[in-house]
This record gives sequence, structure tokens and C-alpha cells, in this order.
Amino acid sequence: MNRPRLPDADTLPWYRHFWPWFLILLPGSVVVAALATLFIAQRGADDLVADDYYRQGLAINRQLALGERAADLGISAELSLDTDRVDAHILGPVEETQLELSLSHPLEADHDVELTLARTGPGRYSATLPLTSHGATARRWHWSLQPREPAPWRLVGVLHTTDDGGKSQP
Repeated sequence: MNRPRLPDADTLPWYRHFWPWFLILLPGSVVVAALATLFIAQRGADDLVADDYYRQGLAINRQLALGERAADLGISAELSLDTDRVDAHILGPVEETQLELSLSHPLEADHDVELTLARTGPGRYSATLPLTSHGATARRWHWSLQPREPAPWRLVGVLHTTDDGGKSQP
């Protein structure tokens, strides 16, 4: 009986077998998933945590004291945001020629804007928004307003904007 002889499974090269490829595929898929996760994490990183959170935590009492000082002096402000300018109406004994305004986006730090408001009249201050801040499509901004250093007082608030601009009071 001469039967045709089939090749032995042991004589096939390794790359012709199923199990080596299956065993390579498992860790290979984990590496691909890890690289995809790393790419997503780097591209869409949250800006919610400050790099200097410890120092900011230590300075919170000073900031609260400046806010209380503004309330004791009877200082308040109303801000309005247009597409190209910010106007502030200050009530109270404010004589400074310039005020520092910080507009913070709640989620994206790259949209934050630091401005110097110039006095345009009694209790009136304004500044032009830079072109890079036209991320002003945001509907909500956190703001803080204070004189230049050393700041004797500080006001904070939230500015809600609409399509035709926005107004806010602390």
C-alpha cells in the first residue's frame, strides 16, 4: 500500500502556523491601543489643573482678603464684552488710571486673556480685545479685576455672553 504521504506539521515553517501569529497579535494589539490612547491624551489634555496649584492654594487667603477689601470700600463693577472690546463701569472710590483684567475660559487655558483697561472717564475703563482672543465665542468667562501691583482690592465674577455681547456683575 503506497499511500501519498502528507507533509508533517512539524516540517512546516513557523510562520505557516496559526498559534505563533495569534500569540503575536495579542501583545501587538495592546501596543497599538496604548499608542492610540497616548495620542488622544496628548491631543485633548485637560487644562483644569494648574501647574502651580500649591502656590495658588497658599495665595487664596490673600485673594479672599482683597475681595473683602473691595466690599469694605464699596467697590463694584459691571463688565460688558463686545466682539472687539471690553468695557467696565466701576462704582466706588477708584482713582487708578489703569486696571488689570483677567478673562479666564472655564475649560481651555489657551483662550485666557490678560488685558490692561485704560480709564476713559469717571468710573469707566475699556480695552480692545486682541485678535487671538476671538475664542470669545465662549458663553461664559470668569473674570478678575484689580489695580496694578500692589493691588489694594480685587473683584471677581462670571461674565455670561450672548451673540450680541455680554454683561456681568460680581
